Amino acid sequence: MTRPIRVLVADDETKLRELMVRELARKGHEVEGVGDGESALGALRDREYDVVVLDMKMPRKEGIEVLRDLQSFPEHPQVIVMTGFQEVATAVEAMKLGAYDYLTKPTKIEELDIVIRKAAEKGQLMRDNVALRAHAPGAEPYGGLLTRSPKMQDVLRIIERVAPTDSSVLILGESGTGKELVARASHERSARAARPFVPIHCGALPREVLESELFGHEKGAFTGAVNAKPGLVDLADGGTLFLDEIGEMEPDSQVKVLRALETGMFFRVGGTRPRSVDIRIVAATNRDLGEAMRAGEFRQDLYYRINTITVSLPPLRERRDDIPLLAQHFVESKAAYGAKRLTAATLAVLEAYAWPGNVRELLHAIERGVILSKGEDIEPGDLPPEVLGAGAPPATPVGSLESIERTHIVTTLRQVSGHRGKAAALLGIDPKTLYRKIIGYQIKAEEFR
Repeated sequence: MTRPIRVLVADDETKLRELMVRELARKGHEVEGVGDGESALGALRDREYDVVVLDMKMPRKEGIEVLRDLQSFPEHPQVIVMTGFQEVATAVEAMKLGAYDYLTKPTKIEELDIVIRKAAEKGQLMRDNVALRAHAPGAEPYGGLLTRSPKMQDVLRIIERVAPTDSSVLILGESGTGKELVARASHERSARAARPFVPIHCGALPREVLESELFGHEKGAFTGAVNAKPGLVDLADGGTLFLDEIGEMEPDSQVKVLRALETGMFFRVGGTRPRSVDIRIVAATNRDLGEAMRAGEFRQDLYYRINTITVSLPPLRERRDDIPLLAQHFVESKAAYGAKRLTAATLAVLEAYAWPGNVRELLHAIERGVILSKGEDIEPGDLPPEVLGAGAPPATPVGSLESIERTHIVTTLRQVSGHRGKAAALLGIDPKTLYRKIIGYQIKAEEFR
């Protein structure tokens, strides 16, 4: 997200609310605060927010009631619930009502800032996915997916048949092909659609953290576990647990997942009491699990347990009919930058490129083109160099890391006519960080204007 994240803080503790508003504003967010539930709903009706930080205990309507009322809104922001350590059950209920995450008081501003940024990113992805449902000529919209490709339409037909069942599904595909979108589509067409869809990236966390996130932990289970916390398995009860990149899961964790699948029972980290759960598993990987089994890196029994139905997603280079369709959608989704259009020459470049990063790479290429284009037309020169060069190897920079970074910053500033906000977005850093680097490297305005 290239603009400031719009945050509403709803908390009746005046000093805490004012502290959060002040400190989050210093982090670069647009922040407003209210002191009760009715005021929160009024603010949400009057203005669009990306994220709401919602206290559970408030006058004139408690947080859980606000969250229930939000379900009737056509669109609503991501919600981060704030609770006392005694209110874990309420937090679990809030998660089942669609809250993004919950934090227990007192919470460090740094931790809250990280969760807000992740929540806003998820919200943006969901808005993009919803927009994909708009019907385009010759396209087949389905559960957030938009395609006219025969290969993808075969995938959608498989989803349609398997969705009403409780069978486990294994989705195979390269990174960026839309595995989570397919998993969500399957969930939304199942009998569990009214219950939570809970994703977790199995390769993004160390084993100990992954198991705590999945199964929860008891108070005192490890250093820093000052309160008991339910895991994602708890939150997915009755719904679907999406294990993204399951091929990266370590063997010890694989055993615990298998036990939960086979018995419907699990233990929290540090716990001695078994807990029951009713979940459907959808897993995804970009690895060859057969090869991983032969190498002893993936359990054979877990493989056969999750592999009841296999769905293979084609890479974008094998569904080229979808490239102009998706590119046009992504342009329209960035309408905040003004009306833009892809020239015929630009579409030809997009269709010629191999897209090793698949749909995700296409999205980022279009975002760059929208930002860099000076008029209504997005020209080939506005695309990333690797796309424009159709795979030509980039020149290798020579010099110290500092000199390379300085040159890269100056080049990016030139491309956007000195607009620091756009440059920061392209560089993937905060505008304040860019400002500090400009000062630190003594970059003068005449170098990029």
